[in-house]
Amino acid sequence: MARLRALPAATALAVLFSSAALAAAPASADTIRPIAVSDAADTVVDGVHQRLYFSDRSNNRIVVTDNTGKAVATLTDLPQVRDLELSPDSSTLYAALYGADKIVAFDTATLTQTAEYPTGDKTIPSRLAWADGKLWFGYGDQWDSGLGAVDLTAETPTVTLDLAAGHDWSSPPMLYAGPDNPGTLLALDGHISSAPIVVYDISSGTPVIRVSAEKGGFYKDAALTPDGQSVVVAGPGTRALTEYRLSDLEEVRTYPVLSQPETVSVAPDGTVAATVLDTDDIGDTYVFTGGADQPASVRNLSHEWMPWLGHSMNWSADGAQLFVLSGSNTSTRFHAIDAPRTYVTTLTADAPASATRAKSLTVKGTLTSGLALPAGTPLTVTRTDMESPNGKSLGTKSLGTGGKFSFTDTPPAGGKVTYKVTYAGDAAHAPATASDSVNVSRATPTLTLNRNKATYSYGTDVSFTAHLGTTYKNRTVELWVDPFGADKPKKLVKTGKVNSKGNLSTTVHMTRDTKVTAVFKGDARYAPKTVTSTAYAKVKVSTTLSKYYKTGRIGSTTYRYYHKNTDVISTTTMSYYKGRSQRLELQIYYQGKWYDGATEYFKLGTSGKSIVNLGHSGQSGIRARVRSSYINDGSGDSVNSTTHGAWKYFVFTK
Repeated sequence: MARLRALPAATALAVLFSSAALAAAPASADTIRPIAVSDAADTVVDGVHQRLYFSDRSNNRIVVTDNTGKAVATLTDLPQVRDLELSPDSSTLYAALYGADKIVAFDTATLTQTAEYPTGDKTIPSRLAWADGKLWFGYGDQWDSGLGAVDLTAETPTVTLDLAAGHDWSSPPMLYAGPDNPGTLLALDGHISSAPIVVYDISSGTPVIRVSAEKGGFYKDAALTPDGQSVVVAGPGTRALTEYRLSDLEEVRTYPVLSQPETVSVAPDGTVAATVLDTDDIGDTYVFTGGADQPASVRNLSHEWMPWLGHSMNWSADGAQLFVLSGSNTSTRFHAIDAPRTYVTTLTADAPASATRAKSLTVKGTLTSGLALPAGTPLTVTRTDMESPNGKSLGTKSLGTGGKFSFTDTPPAGGKVTYKVTYAGDAAHAPATASDSVNVSRATPTLTLNRNKATYSYGTDVSFTAHLGTTYKNRTVELWVDPFGADKPKKLVKTGKVNSKGNLSTTVHMTRDTKVTAVFKGDARYAPKTVTSTAYAKVKVSTTLSKYYKTGRIGSTTYRYYHKNTDVISTTTMSYYKGRSQRLELQIYYQGKWYDGATEYFKLGTSGKSIVNLGHSGQSGIRARVRSSYINDGSGDSVNSTTHGAWKYFVFTK
């Protein structure tokens, strides 16, 4: 299960120097994207073709991506695929098919299958490592497990089983080998607590146990150092990675972590990286930039538990990037960390929630990192407000002791004021930015609008005037007109600076009740303000009578005269609105007083007319009057104010 094809020593040195240059430059944006891998058993990096291979055992496939996690291909029909291994020249990818009792080979240039190597009925191979011209594999289940090999140097590759050299494996051995330590095969038993680490000498072609030692078992993962002389193991225990020399399996050092380690990978320059289960969501990905003696750089890539049943993290072939999977099933994510050796920095900024303009306020914050930053570390501060919408530099502030900082400022402008604090980063630390906003007080301006609650005849042109009092710089007012009725939306009719008297006017043709709004959007010292004025418009209404035979006066009032058997026809003309009705009132005169006779609503036609036959009295001497009205709400709408038409008088004679 060699995770990363080790580079020659000269190449490794070149990577080391290039990595330092990368760390000194500002970190580029990391990549994160969904990836169609439900359950990654293994991950392999192909530096020659700039690809990654993920064995997805739950879906019986290998997912192939580029270095950004973008899918390139999917190799299917691979029952319960487990470990993957690249040939030394990266031309062939090998895959152990646990569910098919064989190992298959793919051409990495064409991604087509080129060979398969049956390992025997019910051997269920799961672990792979290339060493000395052979493809070594761990196979079996629990105590029926063993070590086998495919001799790829033979003219016809042959499969050999039972090569454990007398060791009784409790599970298929996890296998590791490196080109800088030929003749050596490392095997780990991760199934029980007393399981050992075994170093085989394979220089003769037949494995011989060189050294074996119990180290606590239950190993989750392991990775060889670039020279192949040591191994870093995820475990034993739940709070550390441990490095052992292969020559004697003595402990060299430990790398402390705060949760159960799950995967480990070692870069060409020797930098150790690991993921942990992270049940407390405090950090899941560790990079030991300064080795075991310095704190790790810890990132929290996911708020879920990290994958724990496979190898899901690798360095890129040149050691410049770190590739990590997080999540599982349909929520699996691919992460490419572009500057993994830099320490993550966390910057906070805390400004008061509110403050008084032109009065001093204090902004506080912290800058923390796994590798502490010294007092005096420079921080740049920018203030953004109405006066400086693109930001104004407040200069450089210094980090104090304990990773804390504070500074004072006197905001010249009111409204939302944002303070942005920036740490530029250095060769060891990633840059960071934090900001916080404060609501700075502003004076309340005077803004008025006339004509409120006034009522006008239909069609009157009315001038509405907004008056703006003292402000700082902004003298602009908006005037909006909103006629009643859903068919006529609110509309901006005028925007302009007020005159020398502070006034801005607009004329409204009053055919409906209308709300006029004046808006002052504020400036650096005066708050925004909005005022409204609602004026009312009557309808235009008239009533005419027909079929009378003459007109005349009774007292000072003009009457229409009708024969007692002639019907009175009333025609109302009123401003039209969809669904509108006019209310018709009829009153009778009796013994010196007018009495209500009948009241009824009649629909208007689209021309605004309503014709009603009032009938006839059948007897002479009857005096009556009629009028038409628009009643707000009662007439079927509320876009105008209640309006009563004039009374029309009539009398019946013989």
